[in-house]
Amino acid sequence: MRMRNLWPLLMAGSIGAMGAQAAFADTYQLLVGSYTAGQSQGIYRLNFDSSTGQISAKPLQVVKSENPSWLTLSKDQRQLFVVNENGPGQTDPVGRVSSFAINPKTHALSLISQVQSLGNEPTHSSLSGDASHLFVSNYSVSEDPGGTLAVLPVGADGKLKAVVQMSSHPSSRVNPERQMSGHVHSTISSPDGNYVFSNDLGADKVFVYRFNPKANPQLPLIAADPAFVQLPPGSGPRHLLFSADGKHAWLTMEMTAQVAVFDYQDGKLEQTQMVDLAAGQPTSDKAAAALHASADGKFLYVSNRGTANQLLVFAIDPATGQLKELQRRSVEGDHPREFSLDPSGKFVLIANQKSNQIVVIERDADTGLLGNTVQKLPMDAPSDLKFLLRQ
Repeated sequence: MRMRNLWPLLMAGSIGAMGAQAAFADTYQLLVGSYTAGQSQGIYRLNFDSSTGQISAKPLQVVKSENPSWLTLSKDQRQLFVVNENGPGQTDPVGRVSSFAINPKTHALSLISQVQSLGNEPTHSSLSGDASHLFVSNYSVSEDPGGTLAVLPVGADGKLKAVVQMSSHPSSRVNPERQMSGHVHSTISSPDGNYVFSNDLGADKVFVYRFNPKANPQLPLIAADPAFVQLPPGSGPRHLLFSADGKHAWLTMEMTAQVAVFDYQDGKLEQTQMVDLAAGQPTSDKAAAALHASADGKFLYVSNRGTANQLLVFAIDPATGQLKELQRRSVEGDHPREFSLDPSGKFVLIANQKSNQIVVIERDADTGLLGNTVQKLPMDAPSDLKFLLRQ
């Protein structure tokens, strides 16, 4: 029997395998949190192709959950923590926090636990540096009872325990509509994990705590000295982000649409710059929200909602952390609550909450500038976007 030349077939098979590997290498899974007063059912797990910038229209998984508006991943991405931003007048009037296990092979989510946040409209959460505690920011839309910071122990298996500590802050009362009580909007740890910073929109302050659970497991947070960072009256601090080297930090102030720049050392923030996102513009343009830095630390991206609906691009001075504006780009939608740079760095994904869409925009990794829109995916009230990296 005459042997056929199998080399072309083997080569074709090899090329096919390499092509499949390349295709797999370009694909990531994306988790989308949302508000569920409309058609959304909760958390959506989708495929994202970083070679084309396309999100799959068909979800890999839909996890039913009430108002899972903020998603927090553990460092090893084996666990997901979700705030259920519930409150009076909603389908579920009780603020809650849920934890999920993430299958290391498929990334499928399965519920581990759910507990009450002991406050209304929990809007943000973050893990302590050692992953032993979850810090939950109960925003509380209503003046009474007002916002609180809740501290929840977390088991090694991701199981949440009941709240062990609550903190509330006196309000500034500058804005009679939004600042008659505290409204804790976010809380994060310092890069070394020794301090916790709680941003209170209602107080115009960032409150600073020492984190020491070994000294007192029931009261792991102790007020630092100084106990807060004072911000301009009526500014409404929202989200704080540390630089990768831990030497600087940036803070969005929602109500005045500004970004404060700080030097950071050992629990102390010293302001060095204040940047206006909507200088000279009407109050309706002023609603700063999310901020994220590029992986190389060269660029900072900030969303401004209101009637502006823009994403602003800044160059970061590596020595000082100060910002230089490079670009203002329409988000081509309404109310960009959150956004995310994809793992390849080639795209920015924007969750336009009120126009019910996720918009994908090209990004130049060298210049930091945003380019063409490549996709507008219909999605009911998206609120947060987190990528799952391959194990």
